[in-house]
Amino acid sequence: MSTSTFANLVAAALPHIKELMPWDVDAMRKATPGLLIVDIREPDEYALGHIQGSLLVPRGILEASCDWGYSDTLPMLALARNQPVVLVCRSGNRTALAALTLQQMGFNQVFSMKTGVRGWNDYELPLVNMLNEPVDIDLAEETLSPPVLPIQMAPKN
Repeated sequence: MSTSTFANLVAAALPHIKELMPWDVDAMRKATPGLLIVDIREPDEYALGHIQGSLLVPRGILEASCDWGYSDTLPMLALARNQPVVLVCRSGNRTALAALTLQQMGFNQVFSMKTGVRGWNDYELPLVNMLNEPVDIDLAEETLSPPVLPIQMAPKN
């Protein structure tokens, strides 16, 4: 069995999913009351800034959250197989993989937001914190673009 990288997995998923740009998601949100925007980041990421009204469902429990019979089941998500669902993460990579998975689970209107919350912030669309207060765009930029540390780089041969 051959191995793949995260980037390879994302690239392989992209031709099979639908992506929307942040401004398209904003327009869809305004035109579709009750649009389900699912933020699949970790709780600490979500707390620092998220799209108002988005539902936090960390990637690690996403599949169980959208299916019946689990302690993680979220009925509003499990019932959403035939309605538009927009998945959001920091950059759009995790949601590409998650969108493919949800399609395999029968979700027929699932979208990955290209560029993620980072792109949402870049286009100066509003983010809020856990108290539903606006998040400063510059502060959000810092938290949405953490540096890659030397120890996180592949070893040199």
